[in-house]
Amino acid sequence: MKLALDQAKKNLGNTNENPSVGCIITKNDSVIAAGSTSIKGRPHAEHNAIIFSKEKLNDCEIYTTLEPCSHHGVTSPCTNKIIKKNFKKVHFSLNDPDIRSFNKSFKIFNKKKITVTKGINYKNVKEFYRSYFKYKNDILPFLTCKLAISKDYYTINKKNKWITNNFSRARGHLIRAKHDCIITSSTTIINDNPELTCRVDGLNHTSPARIILDKKLKVSLNAKVILQANKYKTIIFYNKSNIKKIRSLKSLNVELHKISLDEEGNLDLYQTLLISKELGYQRILLESGTKLINSFLNKNLIDDFKLFVSDKKLGKNGKNSIKKNFKLFFKKIKFFNERVNLFGDKLITYKIK
Repeated sequence: MKLALDQAKKNLGNTNENPSVGCIITKNDSVIAAGSTSIKGRPHAEHNAIIFSKEKLNDCEIYTTLEPCSHHGVTSPCTNKIIKKNFKKVHFSLNDPDIRSFNKSFKIFNKKKITVTKGINYKNVKEFYRSYFKYKNDILPFLTCKLAISKDYYTINKKNKWITNNFSRARGHLIRAKHDCIITSSTTIINDNPELTCRVDGLNHTSPARIILDKKLKVSLNAKVILQANKYKTIIFYNKSNIKKIRSLKSLNVELHKISLDEEGNLDLYQTLLISKELGYQRILLESGTKLINSFLNKNLIDDFKLFVSDKKLGKNGKNSIKKNFKLFFKKIKFFNERVNLFGDKLITYKIK
């Protein structure tokens, strides 16, 4: 099941509304095939593992991180494929929260006299599927926030574009690859003109969609994210209409959604996440300045917080210190589920919800 979980991790954030599942097939206690849910969600992991196998599968065992689907959708159920290949045992870690399949495979397999066990590596697999379970059971999608700071708590380097080292920035691109959408602000686009893509060789195709919160449609038509809208899905949430600007943005393949304002006169962040989920996004990454991050934090809308900390102080070259707010907020968070050494820099993932 650990190997199956490694398979599931490969396409996390790139399987659309389907969960990213990992699958391992064994024969005589040896691994003979592996599979993961394909990009965009189909075919499923079980199907891929089965077709990748070069041996007959009768009397084999199959391990999947999530309960095999048992409903008819775009493709036939994975339970049917497993039965057809005469597997003798099926092992999965968690029941699928999708009501079309939840806890149904036991009866299906038992009728065919196939042994079923569940719960292997339960704790690690359950942690992996936090975003999928929230997507299925909650009204809002899963939101991860990413922020980089210097050792002395500054978020802006006045003399250099970067705060962290090359290894931290590469890890940042990998984090993008594991999310299907990025939310940012028009201020970030105007000030930094980022691409918001995954620029790791071989993973360019995993670049997420981009949602820009732009109340008054201030973003330039020459911004990189706008000019790349034909290649990467780009969406703007706005409130104040500008017919000429809207027409120009649509001609550049930008999708627009008008949303309401909150009591403070800003774009409603709760509605922002609701619409994002309606658009099919389940794992969203927040990349922006501290003002928008604080707004999401104050409304308790963030699930995970990924903090990159440089091993260097900026001193007088630093700007926008978060030291006071940082200490107040993170005193409340006692649990972190990941700490990574990045050759001096460090990445800490705080589990907020």
